[in-house]
Amino acid sequence: MVKVLIFSGTSDGRALSDWLVSCGADVHMRVATGYGASIVEGDVDIQVGSAGGTEGIAALVAREGYDVVIDATHPFAVTVSEHIREGCAKAGIECIRLRRRDTDLTGCVTVPSVDAAVEYLSGTEGVILSTIGVKALGSLTRISDYRERVVARVLSLKSSMDICSELGFEGRNLICAQGPFTEEINYATIIQTGARYLLTKDSGHSGGVEEKLEACRRAGITAVVIGRPPEEGRTFKEVAVRMKELFASEGRDVELPKRKVSIVAVGMGGGTMTSDAICAAESADVLIGAERMLSYFRHLSKPECGEYLSDRVIGFLDSNPDYCSAAVLVSGDVGFYSAARKLIDNLDRSVYDVEVVCGISSMVYLTSKIGIPWQDVYAVSTHGREFNIVNAVDTHSRTFTLLSGHDGASSMLSLFKEYDLNEITVTLGMDLGSENERIVTGSISELMSIDHGDLCVALIDNPSPKLRNPLGIPDEEFIRGDAPMTKSEVRTLSVAKLGLKKDSIVYDIGAGTGSVSIEMALAAPEGKVYAIEMKAPSADLIEVNKHKFRAANVEVIRGKAPDSMAGLPVPTHAFIGGSSGNLKDIVSLLLDLNPDIRMVINAVTLETVGEIVDTIDSLGLVEEEIVTVSVSRSRKAGRYHLMNAQNPVYIAVVRGR
Repeated sequence: MVKVLIFSGTSDGRALSDWLVSCGADVHMRVATGYGASIVEGDVDIQVGSAGGTEGIAALVAREGYDVVIDATHPFAVTVSEHIREGCAKAGIECIRLRRRDTDLTGCVTVPSVDAAVEYLSGTEGVILSTIGVKALGSLTRISDYRERVVARVLSLKSSMDICSELGFEGRNLICAQGPFTEEINYATIIQTGARYLLTKDSGHSGGVEEKLEACRRAGITAVVIGRPPEEGRTFKEVAVRMKELFASEGRDVELPKRKVSIVAVGMGGGTMTSDAICAAESADVLIGAERMLSYFRHLSKPECGEYLSDRVIGFLDSNPDYCSAAVLVSGDVGFYSAARKLIDNLDRSVYDVEVVCGISSMVYLTSKIGIPWQDVYAVSTHGREFNIVNAVDTHSRTFTLLSGHDGASSMLSLFKEYDLNEITVTLGMDLGSENERIVTGSISELMSIDHGDLCVALIDNPSPKLRNPLGIPDEEFIRGDAPMTKSEVRTLSVAKLGLKKDSIVYDIGAGTGSVSIEMALAAPEGKVYAIEMKAPSADLIEVNKHKFRAANVEVIRGKAPDSMAGLPVPTHAFIGGSSGNLKDIVSLLLDLNPDIRMVINAVTLETVGEIVDTIDSLGLVEEEIVTVSVSRSRKAGRYHLMNAQNPVYIAVVRGR
């Protein structure tokens, strides 16, 4: 069993200890204070206090037989680190220094030492808030009027309070408290003390310096930072890799500690964020996301990455292994049309420990604001994606949608006007959760004339939605003209045998009046139907029927197949109602586009049936079935009903493979 001694004074040291314990190592730890011992978890032998300098450390590590010693002490504990290094060298034990990441000190006054800080501050006026600890506090007594100017914040230990009292720090000039201190606490302390300067050490991210610096920026005061001593050593990951080697030397293969990635939904931002989201962001080493999401947490003064596409986020994480924990910030809720979905699926779980923090979605927020339940709302999104919102509104009594950008609401309202959705009522939620929040309800024309803000969502009420099955539309409901039309019974059977999904991409070749196109579009409301028709009058009729039936996902392609099919999206299905003698060429091109395509081919003549059979054989299609449909319709003759037979129709169902 690998036996490890950790000299710790940092959260990084505690994290390393947790991982080593989980790997089965025999972990021992030395900490400076009882508080440091109290926050260590797991099966760890903890000792408080010094090990006795170089000689004491050498004797300790030799006597106990440690395999390795890890120095994870505070960056400013220079003397202690020197003793650890020299003691291990004397005992012939490997010593590894755990190094913290550098801090961004832009805009701060940086000084090399406490003495240099005293010299700088002696030439200033105003209250100084000292957060450098009790050991260096004596140097601050050299500042003129230090009893009036300097407020010392120290740990709430009796020994610390005794030293402060001896130096003359008491009453309003002494704050005894135990960290960690958030940016909010630091800011409140600055305001309460009236400080114009804050004195701190560059103790790194886990030392809380970033929270202090951001509080200074927020309060508009000067941060005086004592620079970190030159520090060598290894990053957290490099230390873990070395420990993995030691485990391997005794025949054990352990996993490296996983880096934590919290995918954090911030809702609409501002006051709508959950406490879990705030905590996840506060505890992360780095924040990742789009500018709007990052802006909500800029007061934390965390390192940032302005990426939001999953591939780029993962690329950043993979290339920055020093960040042990990251918060990826996403808008709304992670489960509602969120960019988080792809990231969750693609993160390597052998490397990353993934946590998902839910948020308050804009749908829940808006429906709560206007006092309606959302359990019956049909929720969709047109934000950054193509979606048939016309069909959604036409077939549901209440629809919610996310909208794209500044013009998303205008585009949606214009589409509703184009398709004569005049009975609907629309509620727009604009810039929800911000100080500019507006919620307005009105008709299409009323809402088109107002500014829709930068971020907008909509709730649409339709008092008379179409709830019927989309198949089997009566023939007389279509506008026909002189174009041929597939009759209702054959149309219904043909579309059913296609086996469409809600998001299928379909070619209707030889679309005629568009009756089959319309029914396929209504059966696949989240997909797309390309109605290919070479005769101009028929193509015009398709446009008319498209608007009548609000089949906004039909796109009319004017031209002869297969030439007019070039450049269209890859189809999942095809219906061929007319081929003008080009059936084999058409099917061949469809197979080139998608070898798995499913097709239904209709024929009314024996010659076309022969062409279908020849095409199946020559192109190696999988023939599922060929059926003949004979339909007769009744007509009245006085008090009798006579059946008028229609031409039989052959329906071939085939697929590529």
